[in-house]
Amino acid sequence: MKLLDMIQSPDDLKQLDIPKLACLSKEIREFIISNISKTGGHLAPSLGVVELTLVLHYLFDSPNDKIVWDVGHQGYVHKIITGRKNQFSTIRQYKGISGFPKISESPHDCFGTGHASTSISAAIGMACARDLSEDDYKVLAVIGDGSMTGGLAFEGLNNAGSLGKDMVVVLNDNEMSISKNVGALSKYLTTLITTQSYNKIKKEIWELTGKLSRMGQKIRKIVGRVDESMKAVVIPGLLFERLGFRYIGPIDGHNISRLIRVFRLVKTLKGPILVHVVTRKGKGYAPAEENAPQFHGLGAFDKETGESIKIASVPNYTEVFGKTVTELAYKDERIVGITAAMALGTGLSYFAEQHPKRFYDVGIAEGHAVTFAAGLATQGYRPVVALYSSFLQRGYDNLIHDVALQKLPVIFAIDRAGIVGSDGPTHHGVFDLSYLRSIPNLVVMSPRDEQELRDMLFTALKYEDGPVAIRYPRSAGIGVSLEAPMQELPVGKGEIFRFGHDVAIVAVGPMVHVCLEVREKLKEHNISMQIVNARFIKPLDFELMLETFEKFRLVLTLEDNSLLGGFGSAVAELFADSFTGFTKLVRLGIPDEFVEHGSTQQLFQAIGLDPDSIYKIVLNNWSMIRKSHRLPKTHSKKN
Repeated sequence: MKLLDMIQSPDDLKQLDIPKLACLSKEIREFIISNISKTGGHLAPSLGVVELTLVLHYLFDSPNDKIVWDVGHQGYVHKIITGRKNQFSTIRQYKGISGFPKISESPHDCFGTGHASTSISAAIGMACARDLSEDDYKVLAVIGDGSMTGGLAFEGLNNAGSLGKDMVVVLNDNEMSISKNVGALSKYLTTLITTQSYNKIKKEIWELTGKLSRMGQKIRKIVGRVDESMKAVVIPGLLFERLGFRYIGPIDGHNISRLIRVFRLVKTLKGPILVHVVTRKGKGYAPAEENAPQFHGLGAFDKETGESIKIASVPNYTEVFGKTVTELAYKDERIVGITAAMALGTGLSYFAEQHPKRFYDVGIAEGHAVTFAAGLATQGYRPVVALYSSFLQRGYDNLIHDVALQKLPVIFAIDRAGIVGSDGPTHHGVFDLSYLRSIPNLVVMSPRDEQELRDMLFTALKYEDGPVAIRYPRSAGIGVSLEAPMQELPVGKGEIFRFGHDVAIVAVGPMVHVCLEVREKLKEHNISMQIVNARFIKPLDFELMLETFEKFRLVLTLEDNSLLGGFGSAVAELFADSFTGFTKLVRLGIPDEFVEHGSTQQLFQAIGLDPDSIYKIVLNNWSMIRKSHRLPKTHSKKN
C-alpha cells in the first residue's frame, strides 16, 4: 500500500517519520505528474514545493493555523493532503476542483488566490484579526520569488514589520542559487541562528544591554552594525530585517530534516519572521527542471517525453500578436515591447529574441508597466504593453492617470480576453470592455480573426492621438490566411460582415464567427440575419448603429464581456439617447456573476452564449415581435 493512500488529512502526516515523509514526497510528485499530464495545469511550481508543503502541514495545525498560498500555482500538494486527493483528477475541469486555493472549496483554503503578491497583505490582516479576537493560531504566507517583484508584496512587508504582529512569511526562492563560495558559510550561519541556545543567549544579552543606560545602547549599536555587515555579505536578509522582520535562511527547501528543524524553532519565535527557502522549480521531473517556464502552466502532455499534446493546428491569437509586433518592429525602431513576467504567455518572447534591446520584462508589476510605458511614450517611443486582461485590472489607475489623461500613444495588447477556460474566475477577462470604455481618449477595438488582429496592430501604430487597447482571446484563430498586407482601418468604423433582411446581431471580436452558425440555423426558419462586426467598442460607429436600428425591428448585441457596462451597454446608451423607433434591442453577454472553470465550450453553454442558445433567443424574440403584428411577413428571398 502506498503512503499517499493513507493520507486523508494533515493529521495523517504527523504519524510519519522523516524517511517516510521523503518517500511520500516521491509518491506525490508521481501523482501530480500523472494527473496534470492529462488535464494540464501549473506543474513546475507545485513540484518545487512538495517537501516544503509537507513540512508546513506536518508542524502546523491547518485549518486552525492559517496558511496563505500566494497566487496558488504552488498549491497542488496542499490540495492533495487536505482531503482532495480523490478529486484531483478533476482539477481545472468543469464542476471539478479549482486550480487555485478557493475558500468555498475547503476550510484549509483560508484565502482565495489566483493573482500574485496578495498573500502577505492577507496574512497580516488575519494576524490582526486573531489579536483583536484574542485567539491563538499561527499565520503563514507562502510567497514565490516571482511574486516578490510585485509592489503589493512590499507594501504588505512594510506594514507587517511596522505592526510587529506574530506571523511568518515563507519566501519560496526557486530561481536563485547559493553560490558555492559562500554557501557553506550561509548554511553554517543558518544552523547557528536557528538553534535554541543561540536565540536564548541573544535574547538575554539584548535584555541585559538594554539595562546598561548609555553604555548598553552603544554596545547594541556596535553589535547591530557587525551583525548587519556579516549578513549583508553572506545572506540576503538585510532588506527584510530593515523592514522589521527576523530573517532566517537560506534553507534547502528539499531537505526535510532541515526544514523541520528550522520551522520548529520558528513556531517558538515572536514577531514577524521571514524564512528564506531555496527550491528547484519542476523538481523531480527532468523536462520541467530543464524548462521550468514552459512547464509553469501548460495543457495536456506526454509524461514520458514532456511533449505537449497539441490539438489546434492553426496559430493562436497570442502567437499571431507576438510575431506581428516583432515584424512591425523591424520597420519602426520606436516600437518597444513591455510585459509583466509574462513574455512567453503574451507572445512577446518572439519580440525579446529578435529585439532584445527594446524588450522589457518588469516583473509582476502591472501598474509599473503601464506608467513605465507612459514615460517611454513621452520621449517619442511607441510602447506596446502586453498583459492578460485580468492582470491589466491592476494597472487601472495608472492607465487613467498616467496614459489616457495625457493622451500618450501607448498600445495595450490585451490577451486572454473573454472566457479563458480552466483557470477560472480569477483569470477570465470578462471585465475589460466595461472598465476601459469609460476612459476618455482611449480607443478600444477587438478583432474578428487573426488577420484583423494584424490590421489593428498596424492601425494602432499609425494612430498618434492617444492610447489604443486591442483585446483578443486565448484561443486558436480560425485559420485565415496571414499573407495579405496589413491595412490601416478607419478608427471608429465597423463593417457589415454578412447581409440580412430580418434581424441583426452586432458582435464583438471572436463572437462574430459564433454568429455564422446561428445564422445558418435561422435559415431553416426562413429568417435572414445580418451580422455586423463592430470592430471598435470605442469610439462606437454611431452611423452604422443607427442605420441598423432603422432597418431592423430586432437587433441583438453579442460580446464575451460582462453585460454590465460593456459593449451592449454602449449600444443601449446610443439607442436610448438617439433613437425613437420601435426596434427591440436584446443584449447578450456574460451575466452578473463570476464564471467557474471548465472548457470554453462548456462555459459558453452554461451561460447561454453558445450558438444553439443564441439561436433560440433570436427565434423566441423574433416570434414575439411577429405576434405583436408590428412586422410584415418574413422575407423569403435567399441571403
